[in-house]
Amino acid sequence: MYRDTDAVTGQSGGQTRSTGAPAADLDHLLVGLQLTDSAFPSGFYTLSHGLEGFAQEGAVDRDSLPRLLHDLLRHGVGPSDATALALAHRAAAAGDWEAVAAVDRRLHATKLSREMRQAAARTGRQLLDLAAEVFGTDGVARYHREVTARRAPGTQAVAAGVVYATAGVPVRQAVAADLFAFCASFAGAALRLRLTDHRLAQVLLRRTAPVIAETTCCALARGLDDLGSTTFTADVMSARHERAEARLFAS
Repeated sequence: MYRDTDAVTGQSGGQTRSTGAPAADLDHLLVGLQLTDSAFPSGFYTLSHGLEGFAQEGAVDRDSLPRLLHDLLRHGVGPSDATALALAHRAAAAGDWEAVAAVDRRLHATKLSREMRQAAARTGRQLLDLAAEVFGTDGVARYHREVTARRAPGTQAVAAGVVYATAGVPVRQAVAADLFAFCASFAGAALRLRLTDHRLAQVLLRRTAPVIAETTCCALARGLDDLGSTTFTADVMSARHERAEARLFAS
C-alpha cells in the first residue's frame, strides 16, 4: 500500500523547510498555473473570442492571425476585461463588494453583442462555482451567492479578479495570467479552425508575450470610467456569428 513518507518524516505536503515570502510566491504561481490551465473547466474551450466570426467572413488567415490577436489585446480585452479584473481584484482585496458588483455591471454593459455577454456571464459563473469548491475562500463564496441571486452578472473577468484576490495573488500577476489564458484559448480556437498548427501556435503565444506585458501595465493604470473596448469590427463579426447557420464555438 502507498505510504505518505512526508507524514512519516514530519514534513507536510512535500513542502521544503523554507517559509515566508518565497513559499507564498510559489503558492501564487501555482494558483495562476491552475486557473490558466486549459484543463480547468471554466468554459473557455467553447469560445473563439470572435475568431470564428472573422474566419467565416474570410477576414483572417495564418499571416494576419498575430495582428488580430494583438489588436484584440490592446483595444479590446485590455481596456475591458483586463481593466475590470484589476479593478475587481483591488475592490475584493479591500472587501468592497459593492465596488466589485459595480465593475461587474459596467463590464457586462460594455459587451455589445449578445453572445459576448452570455459567454462572459456563463464562464464567470462557472468559474465562481468551481473556485468556491477548489479554493474554498470566503470571498469567492460570498460573491458566488451575489451572482446566483442575480444581484450581479458574474462576468468572467470580474470572477477571476475575485478568485485571484481572495487567493492572495498580486494584481499584476493576476491580470497577466488571465491575459495569457485568453491568448491560449484564442490559439486553441485557431487550431480547431485550422488557421494555424501546434508549432506555430506556440510561436504565436511567445511572440505575444510583450503585448501581454504592455496590456497588463495599461490595464493597471485605468479607472472605472475608462473601462470599455473599441474593437468595432470584432463587435460586427460577433453579431454576424451569433446568427450564423453553423457554429463551432459559442462566441
